[in-house]
Amino acid sequence: MRSALQRPPAHVCAAFGAGGAPDGEPLPGSAAWRCGDLVLKPVTDKARALWTARALDYVDEPGLRIAKPVRSTDGRWVIGGWTASRYVTGTPEHRGDASVLAAVKLHRATIGLPRPDFLAAREDVDAIADRIAWEELEVPLAEAKGGRWFEVLAGARRPINLPPQVAHGELLAGLLFDGDAAPGVVDFAPYYRPGEYGAAIVAVDALAWGGATRELLERWAHLPEWPQLLLRAVLFRLAANALNPRSTQASLDGLRTAAREVSGVL
Repeated sequence: MRSALQRPPAHVCAAFGAGGAPDGEPLPGSAAWRCGDLVLKPVTDKARALWTARALDYVDEPGLRIAKPVRSTDGRWVIGGWTASRYVTGTPEHRGDASVLAAVKLHRATIGLPRPDFLAAREDVDAIADRIAWEELEVPLAEAKGGRWFEVLAGARRPINLPPQVAHGELLAGLLFDGDAAPGVVDFAPYYRPGEYGAAIVAVDALAWGGATRELLERWAHLPEWPQLLLRAVLFRLAANALNPRSTQASLDGLRTAAREVSGVL
């Protein structure tokens, strides 16, 4: 496994036009490196990395600052186990309504993307939790880690009549804000669900860990199937928490708050 502090090799920097020497700086909390106006990121899953590059290259939304992928000098998205994208300024912030609006804009811009081929083969915790939330899979969930809340809320699920599309499942954690500039999007965690599901996950995450209140949910109640999508989003997070061996009491406390608020709008 590549060390989080390993610099991109000189030939990788040169191939992406970042100069011939790996003299960049590591980005905090990441294995990525900034080299001038480029960000070089090590690849752990080539299929996903290629899909993400094509997806972000496809997205064209004036209300978002997209970290556009950069091809190498010979036209490839991946060189020596690294990808490159344009540097986007800003820091992660929980801006409630601005974050939900960013999700709405992003998913309107991704309607035309096809379902990623690699999704069906995913067996990570989040992928399994998503299938559990959408009643495609049944797996026992530890009651003390979120399973009890899941059981209480799951009976309220009803059919959702919205078309599936590519939806971002981790947008809040990756949105970058820089003053009054449009939100920045630097990565993509794809699922194939209704587009509004991505906005619902943002809202649930803001409730659980961003200090948002039920008023945030109510302000976006005009979105189609909103209560049911919020329910799927909180079930998704509860299932992931229950399945994750490294989940914490703090994460569960936040999800309990989110579950109570979501139950109030069902």
